[in-house]
Amino acid sequence: MKIIVTSIFVEDQDKALKFYTETLGFVKKEDVPMGEFRWITLVSPDEEGGIELLLEPNDHPAAKEYQKKISADGIPATMFGVEDVRKEYKRLVRHGVKFTMEPTEMDDLTIAIFEDTCGNLIQIMQR
Repeated sequence: MKIIVTSIFVEDQDKALKFYTETLGFVKKEDVPMGEFRWITLVSPDEEGGIELLLEPNDHPAAKEYQKKISADGIPATMFGVEDVRKEYKRLVRHGVKFTMEPTEMDDLTIAIFEDTCGNLIQIMQR
């Protein structure tokens, strides 16, 4: 068994698609109409056959509540690996991304946390 798709709740799929592709640099893999919403998945440009990130509409009340509560408590919805957290931090700040935690060393890890403009906190990590 292996992970092939993971999801993140988003308030607006179009806004999320723009942020995750244009600002973060992910590549759109799937964009399929599914009734009122769409099945939109993204992949890393370095691993286009890798794990897909589904931009899941938070239309269900439980999804909205979950997203709101973990964000309010400062809990990242997911984590992305980067080669250099400080370099990525500087790049994202230049793109107007708001960070709630600047690059911070924790043992052999360096992490930072930012707002994705779609209702989530996202952590980036460097080993």
